[in-house]
Amino acid sequence: MNRKTKNTLALLGVLILLVALGLGYIYVFQKPSLKTKTAELTSLKALSYDPNELNKQLKEKMRKALKLDSILSARKFNIPKDLSSLKFYDFLNQLSTRLSEKAKFNIEYVGQKTDKEFLFFDFRVSGYGSYNDLYQLIYGIEESKELKKITKLNLSNYILAPENEEPEFLINYTMNVAVYFSANDRYATSTYSENNLRAPRVYDIFYPLIRTEIPPNIRSLLDVQGAKLLALVPDGAFLADVRGNSFLLIEGDEVYLGYLTTIDYKWKKVTFVLNKGGVVETVVLSLDRSLKK
Repeated sequence: MNRKTKNTLALLGVLILLVALGLGYIYVFQKPSLKTKTAELTSLKALSYDPNELNKQLKEKMRKALKLDSILSARKFNIPKDLSSLKFYDFLNQLSTRLSEKAKFNIEYVGQKTDKEFLFFDFRVSGYGSYNDLYQLIYGIEESKELKKITKLNLSNYILAPENEEPEFLINYTMNVAVYFSANDRYATSTYSENNLRAPRVYDIFYPLIRTEIPPNIRSLLDVQGAKLLALVPDGAFLADVRGNSFLLIEGDEVYLGYLTTIDYKWKKVTFVLNKGGVVETVVLSLDRSLKK
């Protein structure tokens, strides 16, 4: 065998070896990777990447999201996601603009607690005010769009009696308020709109029917107690109080604690209706004597 033939056979052997190594690498090392890539390619081909189809899918998803959001928005209460504790302070500050000048309250942060799958901030609100102030505060908290609940409430009466002013019958209160929120947005809405928080005026059930505190006569009206009827004239009646001050009154005029209701020219007498701390009293004065009914 000549040298040329030997070289040819050697090169053929090398070629066969290279082919064998290449096939081994492909089937041994690359085949698992090729199967994985082929599966990924198949799954990607199964998805539609048509822009028009994608836009249709996006519009449908947005329509469903808006429908769900409108349902949540129509609900009376929502539970927001990841609420800040500072928001309750702002809420009560805005609510305080509906209260009278006599109303005062303080807010104390107690802590964060859990209630089943929800979280809530616990606040303690204490203060005083009129019954309608307290009712407005409770109504605003309970009717707020973002869920808040009063968990504890203590009440006591409080009488504010400044000098030379009418006494105020107020209420001391301490309440615990739970402000709810959630770790997800399942119960929240993107279009937040607060409920109507203006409470109607109600009868003050804490106002005493009979009171020992009688307002002072700061307007210097006629005090019927001890007064005398001096004369009756076509325009009204002349009266004098125990200090000698004289008054000319007509029917319907206000006096201390009441009103002059009737002037009887025939029987020469006048009639008053007085409210003395819840006790209604009729007082009749005549030209010759004073008489109480």
